[in-house]
Amino acid sequence: MSHAPRRHDIDALRFLVFSLLIVYHTAMLYLAGADFHMKSTYLTESLNFPMVFINRWRMEIVFIISGVSCAMMTQTTRGAFLWRRMQRLLLPLVFGLLVIIPVQPYCEGVSNGLVAPGYGQFLLDYFGHRAWPAGAFTGWKTSFTWNHLWYLVYLLLYTVAVVALQPLLARMRPLLTGLRGWRLLVLPALPALAATAFLKLRYPETHALVKDWYAHAIYFTMYLYGWWLGNDKGLWQELARLRWHALLLAPCAFAVYIGFDLIYSENLLTWASTGSWPMRNLYMWLAICAILGWSHTLLNRPFAWLAWGRQAVYPWYILHQSAIVLLAYWLVPLKLGPVREPVLILAGTVAICWGLTSLVISKVNWLRPCFGLPARPNLAAGAAMSAA
Repeated sequence: MSHAPRRHDIDALRFLVFSLLIVYHTAMLYLAGADFHMKSTYLTESLNFPMVFINRWRMEIVFIISGVSCAMMTQTTRGAFLWRRMQRLLLPLVFGLLVIIPVQPYCEGVSNGLVAPGYGQFLLDYFGHRAWPAGAFTGWKTSFTWNHLWYLVYLLLYTVAVVALQPLLARMRPLLTGLRGWRLLVLPALPALAATAFLKLRYPETHALVKDWYAHAIYFTMYLYGWWLGNDKGLWQELARLRWHALLLAPCAFAVYIGFDLIYSENLLTWASTGSWPMRNLYMWLAICAILGWSHTLLNRPFAWLAWGRQAVYPWYILHQSAIVLLAYWLVPLKLGPVREPVLILAGTVAICWGLTSLVISKVNWLRPCFGLPARPNLAAGAAMSAA
């Protein structure tokens, strides 16, 4: 596969979507009834609709972007491509699990009153697989959790699957790339609808990898869509042409979906599910079409901030949730108020991510690959010259 030109819209969209993830996870501290590792005392139900509005497509579009990015990479052989992807994903995953993630179960456990204060002793117990009190923290049964880094685990799995099945999937590619008009806005939502109807209630999303069949069906389908979409200029042009249609139809689908869901929860099998589930998945796909179409139209240009954003997005993703949980652990007990507290947590998270990435990670050679960053150009060039 030949080398594709840099797609500025994909780089910009990746940065914006992962930035939204920071805001979303901060908001989870304040959403009443939501399951998160820390909780503020200033809980509200007013965030429910905007959070659902975002949640129905936020991870789906992340996997589509990942699929697009992989499809646009220079590929010599399937083995060489897979090895490059494993290098980019495995080391940050292992480093994150060992160094970045443990602060989250510690803060969660201490806040729950089920873990004794003292981070050093906690690490010894955590990695020593101590038997924890029931419900001490997410992953207490196994003394292990990957929390938000589940995305890297799933992405690695899907990449292996796509590489292994590439000849078959290449023949299936026209199923997506051949769609135009209303078919492009509707038909790709059908596999997600099937997953919702047959898997969602039986296998609710857990991010535990094993038996997470509903999540796998949705996210692998989206990753595959991104892989097929890749550099297909005709399909990108069609998404741009349909951007107004998708933008107008998506809120309508959301409104109908919420209407059905207010009658009965979508997590129950009732007559309302026959309306709720199709509209949920139609809204998801229309929102994605709108985002892809508008980003291709507006963002495909070399913005001044893009080079920095392209480098920052991976370290910020790895760091952000640990920063949010740690700041909440410190600030929630201070009762700073329903405005000042979230502002400080969000601003503090951005400051921690920016400071560690710009001042430490990007400048320490051995840390760069631990956060998914390539070797610094001058060092890479020097290594190449010495090898020659």
